[in-house]
Amino acid sequence: MNVSPPPPPSAGSTTSAGWYPDPWTAAPFRWWDGHMWTAHVGGVAQKKPRLPNWLSVPVIVCSIPMILITLVLAISAPLAVVLGFVPLVIVGPALWWLDRVEPEPIPARVHAVLWGATVAAFVSIIVNTVAALAAGEAFAAVVSAPFIEEATKALGIYWALRRKELDGVMDGVVYAGWTALGFAIVEDFLYFATAFEDEQLLAVFVVRALLTPFAHPLFTAWIGLAMGLAVSKGKPVLPYGIVGYIAAVLTHAAWNGSLVASDSLGSGAIVAVAALLFLLLFVVVGIALASFRRREQQAFTEMVPFLATRYGLSPGEVQVFSEWRPMLQMRRTLPKTQRKHFDGVHAALARLALLHRSQPVDPVTEEVLAAQLLEARRAPSQ
Repeated sequence: MNVSPPPPPSAGSTTSAGWYPDPWTAAPFRWWDGHMWTAHVGGVAQKKPRLPNWLSVPVIVCSIPMILITLVLAISAPLAVVLGFVPLVIVGPALWWLDRVEPEPIPARVHAVLWGATVAAFVSIIVNTVAALAAGEAFAAVVSAPFIEEATKALGIYWALRRKELDGVMDGVVYAGWTALGFAIVEDFLYFATAFEDEQLLAVFVVRALLTPFAHPLFTAWIGLAMGLAVSKGKPVLPYGIVGYIAAVLTHAAWNGSLVASDSLGSGAIVAVAALLFLLLFVVVGIALASFRRREQQAFTEMVPFLATRYGLSPGEVQVFSEWRPMLQMRRTLPKTQRKHFDGVHAALARLALLHRSQPVDPVTEEVLAAQLLEARRAPSQ
């Protein structure tokens, strides 16, 4: 006899992990992990998903060849692999800072990095290699690479959208950044290994890791920004995503084209001018994102009194989340276990604040987010 599963988790229901009717109706059932909805869907209520949220089937499949490639590089040019992680140290903190207003789940961020380092990297290596053999290195760099690399990275952003983790513009930029960073790390392994053999490691390292570590995140940010804008406006994602993809491809192709032109003409002036323009673009985008982040954090704190009334926050919670700097200062004083609980409440409130800033408010999504807030507030603080 078939037994129907209980109704979806809501603000007043038991929210233990299990299969529940998908609140977004993308499939009959969606897996609730006890804290949030996941990307695991099915036509019937099945067994517990085998994969955690930071993994997916595409990542596992593509990780096998990428691990083998990395091991070969680690044996032949270990310094290239070590230096390949330098952009993570530079770019990672910047992405973490951008994400503080509405913190994304750590498993989701890890999945984005892994997607870029495995799926995007592996597919791009295959396509670019075929393109280089068929039409030459210049064609692969200026045409093939921008098209396939931005497309595969865009799929990583789409995966976050599919999981209902992408709620707005900043989310789109953040997921684009983490996905592009994962890709850039693996790509640097390959570039640095080749440079090591050609005795040009220092020059290539300075250009790629120190002068332009934000290159790939900046290219792909256009896609994330466009997708996030569509979500925030309640518009179809595909048309916006295509516009962002075109912008990403053009920016990527322009940069790669400057490098190819410099090599063919034997002049470093082209790269110098392109690097200057790239730096100016990065500064403009950085200022715009910082300004947007300030507006977002102000909008969040201004929404706290409304959220307190609607979802029954305590006076202590209202006091903590109503002021941005004191909130972050208090978080830094918390022990690790309490900090995780604090971040869960903050993230749930931020998503609800973002939801109520859009009109009309989707009642189903509100019910899901309210359940996440309730679950976060119930989490042990010791």
